[in-house]
Amino acid sequence: MTADLVYVVAGGSLLLAIVLPALLDRWAVSAPMVLVAVGFGLGLTPLPDGLPLDPQANRATIEHVTELAVLVALMGVGLALDRPLNPRSRASWRRWSTTWRLLGITMPLCIGAVALIAWGAGIAPAAALLLGAVLAPTDPVLASDVQVAGPQTGDEHEVDESDEVRFTLTSEAGLNDGLAFPFVYAAILLATEGSFGGWALEWVGFYLVAKVLIGVVVGIVIGRVLAWVAFRSASPSLRVAERGESLLALAALVTAYGVGEVAGGYGFLSVFVCAMTFRSAERSHDYHAAMHEVAERLERLLTLFVLLVLGIALSRGLLGGLDWRGVTIGLALLLVIRPAAGMAGLAPWASREQPSLTRGQRWAAAFFGVRGIGSIYYLAYAAGHAEELGTDWLWSTVAFTVVASVLLHGVLASPVMSRVGDPDTT
Repeated sequence: MTADLVYVVAGGSLLLAIVLPALLDRWAVSAPMVLVAVGFGLGLTPLPDGLPLDPQANRATIEHVTELAVLVALMGVGLALDRPLNPRSRASWRRWSTTWRLLGITMPLCIGAVALIAWGAGIAPAAALLLGAVLAPTDPVLASDVQVAGPQTGDEHEVDESDEVRFTLTSEAGLNDGLAFPFVYAAILLATEGSFGGWALEWVGFYLVAKVLIGVVVGIVIGRVLAWVAFRSASPSLRVAERGESLLALAALVTAYGVGEVAGGYGFLSVFVCAMTFRSAERSHDYHAAMHEVAERLERLLTLFVLLVLGIALSRGLLGGLDWRGVTIGLALLLVIRPAAGMAGLAPWASREQPSLTRGQRWAAAFFGVRGIGSIYYLAYAAGHAEELGTDWLWSTVAFTVVASVLLHGVLASPVMSRVGDPDTT
């Protein structure tokens, strides 16, 4: 019976994935909002009685499903970015300056602020640090309403510099899922090995530096090899771009993630860097759009499935461990911490700032730090490595924050992004 119910939920998610985008196009309502609400309503009926909804008891399943959703989103995000990044060009690095500042300033500030508030509220240090780490990244899955639409190819492949907010949020979401991992590991080490003194050097050298570099290098290598095969191989049977075989997107993300993890790096970074590297080859080729469409469709299906189950779980006790501390931390992050940390990171550091953002665009980029499926994945991952990190309070707090983000950012995304995208209104 349980397996049959899973098929029912998956089928409903697929149907909604097909019809919701067109139905909601004219409304300030996002598909994630509708799915959570539908799931919540289903949870009030007898239909989901056989579904395994306890998060800790089903931690492994939650981890793998959300992991796949994030991986597919990262591949889509990497393929969608039209702005190249040349490691040997200082000008190219400067055109990504808003991204680097959100990653290097905003994300650590969010992690530290959430961890300190949780610790001050009586949460154990390891759990407080984990909460800061899992809630810090901008989610590449649920942030689609404020991200770039997709790769521009053919005659339209010139990079559009006008929508800096969407580029900033898209590139941030692509990179910070991998860069949040060192802090998740710090929480795991704190829970399992005790005080910082015994593992601080290992954490800095291996988890913070080496694993990041390995992940990036693997992504570059896999991306270049696959691009050479798809576009330039001497064998026509291997030049899949000529045939438009877009399932290479899935092969690429699985390969990059697997090799990245086996090599000891962060597989999330490998997937995003692989997608960006592949995108840099034959940039005007229509094949990139075809690959992005495959990733986008699979991402939509996985996202709506997870959100439907999340909505059901909300009405079946998922928020049972929530208290005033969780509500305060979640709302503070969305309404105060992320916007303030975002403005600190995006503040104009020089009069010749490049690229330049208007004040309205800074506020938009600072505010839309969407929390989502990536946060659920990180919590499930950490709970599998340290049992004390899988408490009901953590699950409830993360779920509350994700749902609050879905509602808040879902309502405001369309009107705000429409306004800041118009130079006359910023």
